[in-house]
Amino acid sequence: MDVVPAGPEALLIDLDGLDEVAAVGAALRDALDRGELPGVVDVVPAARTVLVTAPGARDSLRAVRTLLEHVDPTAVPDRDAAGTVELPVVYDGEDLELVARDAGWSTDDVVAAHTGAELTVAFGGFAPGFAYLSGLPEALRQPRLDTPRPRIPAGSVGVAGEFGGVYPRTSPGGWRLIGRLTDDAPVLFDPDRDPPALLVPGTTVRFRDAGRP
Repeated sequence: MDVVPAGPEALLIDLDGLDEVAAVGAALRDALDRGELPGVVDVVPAARTVLVTAPGARDSLRAVRTLLEHVDPTAVPDRDAAGTVELPVVYDGEDLELVARDAGWSTDDVVAAHTGAELTVAFGGFAPGFAYLSGLPEALRQPRLDTPRPRIPAGSVGVAGEFGGVYPRTSPGGWRLIGRLTDDAPVLFDPDRDPPALLVPGTTVRFRDAGRP
């Protein structure tokens, strides 16, 4: 674990991978919830780092460094604490057959593997409410498209590299699309909700097969 300043009011914690990010991020969020880090306003996990921000509260960053001396980055965080979200999917994505072919599977196999996986929100990014989901079966860990699409509809479900994800709003993107959320699926991002993002780090996500056209 390497801790370095990120400007005068933030720290960047450099880690070895997603498991360590999950452990350190959970420990910091727990301490924040207990009121042990006054002045810290955000704990932001990424693929290999955790950013801690404390605008105007440099003493809090010293408290963060002290806390990190006692954090075990190999500890497994309590996944139940963040809860579970089930998302209904219609598996009719433009790249479903491509994903199946590259996996050496049928499209039914892809659906079965995707719905059978217990995924975890590793971190958010790209767009408000977009969650990077870890835990994909190995065969579904496939590269992004060579040419990104200029417009991907909101609710599209895809895979890219080691991650799964759902586009919370219409945007460009290069993920391989295997399906789309149903119209009655939970809203992924609502600025009037607390927290606005439905899928926060540590949340367990399961996809449910809602059929095909």
